[in-house]
Amino acid sequence: MRALLMTILLLVAASTHARTYSGEVTHVTDGDTLWVRSARGKPRQVRLRGVDAPELCQPFGREARQALASRVLHQRVAVSLSGKDDYQRWLGTVRSDGEDVGAWLVAQGYAWAHRWRRQASGPYAALEAKAREDRRGLWSERGALDPRDFRKLHGKCH
Repeated sequence: MRALLMTILLLVAASTHARTYSGEVTHVTDGDTLWVRSARGKPRQVRLRGVDAPELCQPFGREARQALASRVLHQRVAVSLSGKDDYQRWLGTVRSDGEDVGAWLVAQGYAWAHRWRRQASGPYAALEAKAREDRRGLWSERGALDPRDFRKLHGKCH
């Protein structure tokens, strides 16, 4: 029984370790996707959990990518992975100097707070509301179109 308990604890510890790592951001794809290379591996694509930035061909898309790049490119970050999305990209929370990068993007007006099943507010909803109120970033212009709706109308950028 004790050996079984120790085995379970080791498996849990190993799976936790595999889901949290630190590394250097090697590339920023767009306003919510980046590549992080750990000290022992190849760069891994990480989609920021809880945010949705404008598509690159959408108004404010390039500004969102530039904001993310200026914040984290070639910097060491801590990554906490939480699974994969429909496109098999890792979903995760990324921290730079202890700050949640997704929260920062939403607070600065470079991304929407993700809505769970289009109904319930995600973890960054209050930050989005404040950015809207202060007309920061993409909220400085009227008619900002949620990336999900943009993709339905126009497809993904190529």
